[in-house]
Amino acid sequence: MRKLLIAISLLAFAGSAALADPVLDRQLLMKERGKVVGELVKVAKGEQAFDAAQVATALNALQVNAEKFDAEALFPAGSDTGDTTASPKIWEDMAGFKADADKFEADVKAAAAAPPADVDALKAQIGVLGSNCSTCHQTYRIKKG
Repeated sequence: MRKLLIAISLLAFAGSAALADPVLDRQLLMKERGKVVGELVKVAKGEQAFDAAQVATALNALQVNAEKFDAEALFPAGSDTGDTTASPKIWEDMAGFKADADKFEADVKAAAAAPPADVDALKAQIGVLGSNCSTCHQTYRIKKG
């Protein structure tokens, strides 16, 4: 029992430490998301061979990533300064921002629940997910450079 309490305490501490820097936390989450999506895009473009098991694993990883996204924790008031490309529109329209994040999560869950059987089905799923990414980036992200 004591070991269980220690483990739970360590997890709680690790969870609170993870949100110590919301700018860094959201950047890490988005980099992770981009990496997974990038791998799926390579398969969809034919740059990598289609492997149904690997695609399903990637979609599940993307779902876990999407479930970690907590707009209020990752974008608290005052986290709009420093090394960030977050647009002020996020804080001006937090409800819309959350709605876009919720749509992405729902679409990822649907894709993970029905993994594609072939490249064409993956392309369709990537189209939906990519549309979500584009909408959010165009509305809530400042382009660098």
